Amino acid sequence: MVGNVTTSLNWLTAVETERRAAGLRRDVRPRTADSPLIDLASNDYLGLVRHPEVIAGAMTALEKWGAGSTGSRLVTGTTTDHELLELELAEFVGSDSALVFSSGYTANLGAVTALSGPESLIISDAGSHASLVDACRLSRARVVVAPHSDVDFVAEQLASRTEERALVVTDSVFSADGDLAPLRELHGVCRDNSALLLVDEAHGIGVRGSGGRGLVHEVGLAGQPDVVVTATLSKSLASQGGVVLGHSKIRAHLIDSARTFIFDTGLAPAAVGAARAALTVLRREPSRAMDVLDRASELAAITGVGTPESAVVSVVLGDPQRAYDAAAECRRQGLAVGCFRPPSVPEGTSRLRLTARASLSQADMGRIGQILGHVLAEARV
Repeated sequence: MVGNVTTSLNWLTAVETERRAAGLRRDVRPRTADSPLIDLASNDYLGLVRHPEVIAGAMTALEKWGAGSTGSRLVTGTTTDHELLELELAEFVGSDSALVFSSGYTANLGAVTALSGPESLIISDAGSHASLVDACRLSRARVVVAPHSDVDFVAEQLASRTEERALVVTDSVFSADGDLAPLRELHGVCRDNSALLLVDEAHGIGVRGSGGRGLVHEVGLAGQPDVVVTATLSKSLASQGGVVLGHSKIRAHLIDSARTFIFDTGLAPAAVGAARAALTVLRREPSRAMDVLDRASELAAITGVGTPESAVVSVVLGDPQRAYDAAAECRRQGLAVGCFRPPSVPEGTSRLRLTARASLSQADMGRIGQILGHVLAEARV
C-alpha cells in the first residue's frame, strides 16, 4: 500500500502547534546591511565587525588565498596564515599551543570527544553551552552533570570515580546569565584528582582578563598543562572559527584524533585574516575590554539588575511569551535585543539577553535607556 507522502510529516504539525502554544516558536529574521537598529543582540563585544582593519585583513587573505580553504586541515586546508593565527592566539592567552577549527562548536566537539571516550568520566556544569553538552553526548564517556558552579560536587565525583581518566568541562563566562565559573577552585580539585579541566572561553576572550586575555589568564591558570581552553573567533574577534589552546601534547593528540578537525574543511582564509586583524587591534587597544564592562554596567543600571561580570546583561521576565513580546516591542522602537527561552534557559526564566559592545556611544546609551525603560515597565506589570 502506498501511503500519502505528507503523512510522514504529520507529527511536525503537532509539534509546531505545541511550540506556538508554549510561546517557543522561533523564526529566522534576516537583517539588512543598513539596519537602523541599535544592536544589543549580537556578540560583537569589541565592536570590530566593521572595523576597517578587520575588513582589510579579510580582503587581503581573500585575494591571497581565494574564497575557500579547499580541503581539510590535514590535506590542503592549512595555510601559512592558519599557522600564524595559531601562534598569535597562543601567545596572546599565554598558552603553549593552539589549533584552529572551523567554528567554536566544532572546537568543543573535537576537544571533548578526543580527550575522553570509553573508560573515562566527564563532569559537565549544568550551565555549559550546548556545544559542550553535545560533545559529552558523543564522547561515549560516563557523563555526570554537576549543579551549577558546585565545586564540592565535582570534587566528590572525581574522588569516587572508578575511571582512570577524567575531564571537567565548563564555560568561563556562562552565556545566558553572564556569571563566572569558579575556575581556581575547579582547577584545584582537578589537580588533586589527576583530572583535566576544559574551559570554554567563548564569552571570556576580549572581555575578561588583562587586555581581554580571558578569565583563565585573569585567575592565573594560563599555560597550566592540565588546563585546556577552547574559544570562538566569532564574538570578540569579529570573525568565524574556533580554537583549542593547551599543551603541545594536547594539540598533537587532537590533530591525530579530533574528528571535527580531521574530517572538516579548514577555516576559510578570509575568516583567518579577519581574526588576525581583530587580535592586532585588541592588542593595540586593550582598553576595549574594559569599555565592554563599562557599557555592561550602564545597561545593568538601566534595567535594574545586578552588576554584571561580563558583557552579558540578563533581564529575566519569566514567561516565554512575555519575553518574546518585549523583544518584539524593543525591535519596533529601534533596538535589537536577544530573547532567550527554553531550552536555551530553564523553564520559568525566559529573558531579554542584552550584550554590551565597546563601541556603543553615549547617544546610543541614552536611546537604549529610553526604549528599555518603556518596554520593561510594560513587561514587568
